[in-house]
Amino acid sequence: MISTWPSPAKLNLFLYVTGRRPDGYHNLQTLFQFLDYGDTLHITPDRSGRIQLLTPVEGVPDEQNLIVRAALALVDAARARHSLPADAGAAIAVEKRLPMGGGLGGGSSNAATVLVALNHLWQTGLNSDELTAIGVRLGADVPVFIKGHAAFAEGVGELLQPAEPAEKWYLVAHPGVSIPTPLVFNDPALTRDSPIRSLPVLLQLPFHNDCEPVVRKRFRKVDELVSWLLEYAPSRLTGTGACVFAEFDTESAARQVLEVAPSWVRGFVARGVNVSPLQRKLVGG
Repeated sequence: MISTWPSPAKLNLFLYVTGRRPDGYHNLQTLFQFLDYGDTLHITPDRSGRIQLLTPVEGVPDEQNLIVRAALALVDAARARHSLPADAGAAIAVEKRLPMGGGLGGGSSNAATVLVALNHLWQTGLNSDELTAIGVRLGADVPVFIKGHAAFAEGVGELLQPAEPAEKWYLVAHPGVSIPTPLVFNDPALTRDSPIRSLPVLLQLPFHNDCEPVVRKRFRKVDELVSWLLEYAPSRLTGTGACVFAEFDTESAARQVLEVAPSWVRGFVARGVNVSPLQRKLVGG
């Protein structure tokens, strides 16, 4: 029987780079919030003993796809504790709405949804912390999707503190370019010395994304998009881009701006939510 699970987008409401680590990764301070919008995964548990991805991505071998990697990582963890039969398998299909390289966390969210959903469907019995330990090996953003609550994140994004930012309406716009994260973090011009501050202090300051100046300089379309949106509302880059979001108090205000967007802009309107749709699905059954 097919089971349907949400795989929501996230926004980085702010993002500060506070230092570079010896391993080459960067320490961050960022505020994650979910959107009531994202991909949808259709999962059919079976007794095939294998993971089948029904919607492969062109140019990406299945073994490199985060959905398959997440499922196989859960299989390994569950079998190590003898809580999964040898013939347990699943067929997985994904309806993609989130652009790749958009800074909305689509791949990480897909991985988290697979871990949470299969853990539930297979009844493997792993708790949230155990799933998070698997998730962080797949990507720094995966844990926040597993935990399912808006969070202030530090370290490389794995140190999470629950947060309750205002649940605004957002116009999220994509300029039609894909931005590889390493390109941004390897740029010599990236700010890497933002001061480390507490969440209460950061919430009182204007929100900012340290990656935005680099991305706007390298990608003209992103610069044009931010400039256009700033005419209507507070707007900034999410993650390392390419998506830009503008915040509004009402859905109608966001939709009015989307209606007058330039033809090259692809966008949607969504509500920011502090409890993720995936968590609501898990609790609601």
